[in-house]
Amino acid sequence: MDINSRQARAQAIKRTTLVGAIVNLLLSAVKIVAGVFGQSHALIADGIHSLSDLLSDLLVWFAGHKAGQAPDAEHPYGHGRFETVATLVLGFLLVAVALGIGWDAVQRLFHPQALLQPGPIALYAAGLSILIKEALYWYTRAYGVRVRSDLLIANAWHHRSDAISSVIVMIGVAGTLAGLPDLDAIASVLVAVMIAKIAWDLGSNATRELVDTALDPERLREMSRIIRHSTGVRDIHMLRTRTLGGNTAADVHVLVDPDISVSEGHAISVLVQERLMETIERMSDVIVHIDPEDDECATPTKGLPMRTEVLGRLDQRWQEIPEALTRKRVLLHYLEGAITVDVFFPLRTFVDAAAARQLQQRLRAAIQDDPEIADVRLYFG
Repeated sequence: MDINSRQARAQAIKRTTLVGAIVNLLLSAVKIVAGVFGQSHALIADGIHSLSDLLSDLLVWFAGHKAGQAPDAEHPYGHGRFETVATLVLGFLLVAVALGIGWDAVQRLFHPQALLQPGPIALYAAGLSILIKEALYWYTRAYGVRVRSDLLIANAWHHRSDAISSVIVMIGVAGTLAGLPDLDAIASVLVAVMIAKIAWDLGSNATRELVDTALDPERLREMSRIIRHSTGVRDIHMLRTRTLGGNTAADVHVLVDPDISVSEGHAISVLVQERLMETIERMSDVIVHIDPEDDECATPTKGLPMRTEVLGRLDQRWQEIPEALTRKRVLLHYLEGAITVDVFFPLRTFVDAAAARQLQQRLRAAIQDDPEIADVRLYFG
């Protein structure tokens, strides 16, 4: 994610969080006061729920500020997971709120003398809460979608949970006014259950991201299709994905023709990276590993000598072959657990086809006792 995107994301989070905090503070005060004077335990519980949103707003503000910072030496992959951690903490806060509201409501159900008798003011306050919190949900969600912030979208659903809980409260208060005294406390229990469900969803999604859970199979199939249809790609394996602060990162091993140049292999990797980032939503980082063979099933090439040692061996074995000294360059292919050597000679070295075959036979014969060198191929020009 570039610096402009990060800054836009951070500004959106700060702006919506500030609006949400002011609304939550005013609304929680209205609901708690109306709940006290209107004798509605469910409305008081709903007001406490709104008050708890202030803590979540502070959390979202802090996480949005940190997540908007550019990568640094301590966080080379960026600060996106500050959002994820904040979402997880938000889930725990909601669980605590749900347990407190639920426990108090159940206690009142088992002690009828403690049940409150709500008045009409509680009904009006619940209706006002529904309208305001639903508007706040759409406002926050719009910004969350625009800047692709799961944390903002989660906070938007937190606002909607308030609206839904206020609907339940409204039903409970109306029922109690109609002569069903237990309905207000039952509505409080339902509010607690609903809050716990929201907390579970937030915590579950955040945990999946923190443990690097892969994308769903459908998106993985789409990514695989895009990579396989990229020019120069013969096959893929080890496609791995994860989410990071609402964005997606991937790394993949791409199988290419083993005889292409390093630069062509790099060009293929850039093509794969560009196509994925242009096509897959929220794709922020792609690492492409170029393979000349399928290293999941091919003979391992570990432990083979590197270039300096190989050239030393060749010089030693070819010292009695004068033509070997005229070579322009040597290309090494590490394939199927051995090394294939491509030797390039000037065109003047090529006398005729028969002489070229003879030279190749002499070079091969000189290295045939080396188990780590599989073959020698000659090129002239």
